[in-house]
Amino acid sequence: MRGQNALHPRGKEYDMTLKVARFVNLVLAGVLTGNEFGGWAGTHPALRALPIAAHVRAEQAVTRRFGAIMPFLMTATIASCLPVLALTRDKRSAHYRYTLAGTLCYLAMLGVTFAGNMPINRRTLGLSPEAPPADWLALRARWDRWHALRNALNLAGLGLLVVGALAPSDGETAD
Repeated sequence: MRGQNALHPRGKEYDMTLKVARFVNLVLAGVLTGNEFGGWAGTHPALRALPIAAHVRAEQAVTRRFGAIMPFLMTATIASCLPVLALTRDKRSAHYRYTLAGTLCYLAMLGVTFAGNMPINRRTLGLSPEAPPADWLALRARWDRWHALRNALNLAGLGLLVVGALAPSDGETAD
């Protein structure tokens, strides 16, 4: 059949569309996951070493900056999963199931962000660095626990998306 290939009955254009969608998805998921991991492993532990007033100011600056970036990146990452899922014809394939599981990890991460991190972020932005609350360190420890959970979900999500990209799909067989 002219214009079609054996792996994707819809043709080479379909195959390329799926590859482009997968590429965009993996890039966005990698950027999001790497950014969040860097904050967990590097930025926030370094900020904890600052005197409390400086720590509050630094967390406020980081929160403002990421508040401008992360909503787009989180939403774009999740949204980029949808075309990959939609373009996968065999909904029983490992390719589809791993991609769906990865998508669900990122959706769960977004839920944790809304329920756990964002309320603490809003409180942090309203604080006076010169008069931080007595529970500042406990507040940050709670935020760090939520952030660690988000990182676990992000890493699992990225891993599942990568496995989904490598898994056989739409009639392929693993050699």
